[in-house]
Amino acid sequence: MTIAGRTSPARDPGPCLWEFPDPRLADDDGLVAIGADLHPATLVNAYQQGAFPWPNGKRKLPWFSPNPRGVLPLDEVRVSKTLRQTLRRSGWTATVDAAFDEVTDSCANRVGEGTWITPSMRQAYRELHDLGWAHSIEIWNEDSLIGGCYGLLIGAMYVGESMFHRRTDASKVALVELAARLREGGAGLIDVQLVTEHLASMGARPISRNLYLDLLFELRDDPTTLLCDRLPVARHVDASN
Repeated sequence: MTIAGRTSPARDPGPCLWEFPDPRLADDDGLVAIGADLHPATLVNAYQQGAFPWPNGKRKLPWFSPNPRGVLPLDEVRVSKTLRQTLRRSGWTATVDAAFDEVTDSCANRVGEGTWITPSMRQAYRELHDLGWAHSIEIWNEDSLIGGCYGLLIGAMYVGESMFHRRTDASKVALVELAARLREGGAGLIDVQLVTEHLASMGARPISRNLYLDLLFELRDDPTTLLCDRLPVARHVDASN
C-alpha cells in the first residue's frame, strides 16, 4: 500500500494470542519455540521480539533467533567492480511493492533449490503486506521482472526474508536498492538472519544475538516509510564509489 509515492505506515495487526519465550534463552540451534500460528499478529509480535518462523515440513512450526545473527549495516553495502558495471550499463530500474506476489512466488520457486516458503507462508506474508508490514523490492529489465527481495519493516529495522534473480547480479542489485531506499527513509539496519557466502560478499556480517536484540529494541518503534517510485539503478554508481 502506498501514500503519495511512499509506503503507508503499518497498521495494527491486532492482539497476539501467544507469548513467546525470551529469545536470549534460545537453545544452541537458536530454537525459541515450537507451535503457534501464522496470523499477522503472531508474526509481528515474533519479529518484534527477535524471532522468525522457519517451517521444516513437520506439523508444528518452529521459531528461531540464531546466535550469531547476520546483519548488513546500510552504509557498509559492498559494491564490487563488476556489480558497479552492471549498475551503470544494464539500464535496469527498481520499484517497491509493485509486484509483491510475483517476488514471493519467485523466491519460493527457485529452480534446483528447496524452500521453506510454503503456500501458507506466502499467504501469511501477503496479509502482512496488505497491513503495511511486508515489502518487496523489484528489479526490472524494461517490463520483465528479473530479480528482487522481500521482508518485513519492523520500525527502522528491515528483516530480509528471501531474494531471487533471473539475470546475473539482479539479486545483488536488489540489495543495493533496498539499502539505498532504507537509508533515504531513515531506517537503521538490514537483518539478513543468517550470513551466506552471497550476503557476506555484499558486506553482511555476524553479530551476537544479544547485540542484535539490543539494536532491534532500539529501532523497532521508529517509523520508517519507503519511496516507491520507479528509479534507474544506475543512480547508485556514484554513491558506491
